[in-house]
Amino acid sequence: MILDSNYSHTDCTNHLTCPIDITNQLTTISVEYFSFDQKIHQGQITVDKAVEEDVKKVFTLILELKFPVFSVLPIHHFQWDDIRSMAANNSSAFNYRKIAGTNTLSLHSFGRAVDINPVQNPWIIANDIHPPGAKYSLSEEGTLLKDSPIVQLFLELGWEWGGDWISIKDYHHFQKPLLSQ
Repeated sequence: MILDSNYSHTDCTNHLTCPIDITNQLTTISVEYFSFDQKIHQGQITVDKAVEEDVKKVFTLILELKFPVFSVLPIHHFQWDDIRSMAANNSSAFNYRKIAGTNTLSLHSFGRAVDINPVQNPWIIANDIHPPGAKYSLSEEGTLLKDSPIVQLFLELGWEWGGDWISIKDYHHFQKPLLSQ
């Protein structure tokens, strides 16, 4: 197994502007995943404690299916920059930030949103695709499809998938609303 991430929980949640009541609700968990190099890696993901078991179940399924995930590094590895993390095809969760183009906190700010393989599963607004160079191809390894067991498990656990949204598509994004447990 290849160790990709071995940060302390404090490293992963020490965001200068994040309120302490949010950081107290977070946990950093180690996850094993099958990567594009055909090897098993261990990374880390920081999530709300209330969704920890959901995320563990999803990553257990990812490993069982040998669904390739490029990397799973806490967002602080990218200096809290979501654009850099997406461009690196990194899968992550907690990042204290607003929804792009709004003043509303993203569910990533609460550790209740997970992004998987942004390059294979881009965020599409009209004709703009993010990250640059990303492509949503149904035949590409690491792409999430509506009938994918990973998407279905997230949905069964009460999460929403950005691939189901109407006005934009955020194929790498899963979120569990704050009112759901």
